[in-house]
Amino acid sequence: MTTTSLAKVKAGLSAFVDSVHDTHERVTITRNGEPAAVLIAPDDLASLEETIAILSDRGLMDDVRTAQREIADGDVIDGDAFLADWRATHQ
Repeated sequence: MTTTSLAKVKAGLSAFVDSVHDTHERVTITRNGEPAAVLIAPDDLASLEETIAILSDRGLMDDVRTAQREIADGDVIDGDAFLADWRATHQ
C-alpha cells in the first residue's frame, strides 16, 4: 500500500485514481503526517464489504464452519456423484 500526502494527491489526483484502478493498490492519504483517508478501487471496496457482510452473518458462518468440518472429515462427494444424485431426484 502506498502512503502519500494530501498535497501530492491534490496535485496528481487523476494519476492516483488511474494507478488505484489499474493496480488495485490502495493509497493512504495523509494530512499533517497522519493517515486521513484511503483511496481504493471500487471493486476492491465491494469485495471488502461483501467479506464483512459474510463474516457478520452468524448463520452463514455457522454453515461455513460446518462445511469446513465435513471437508476435514472427508464427508464429501465428487461432482459426478452429486450430478447423478441431483438428476435422480429432479426428473
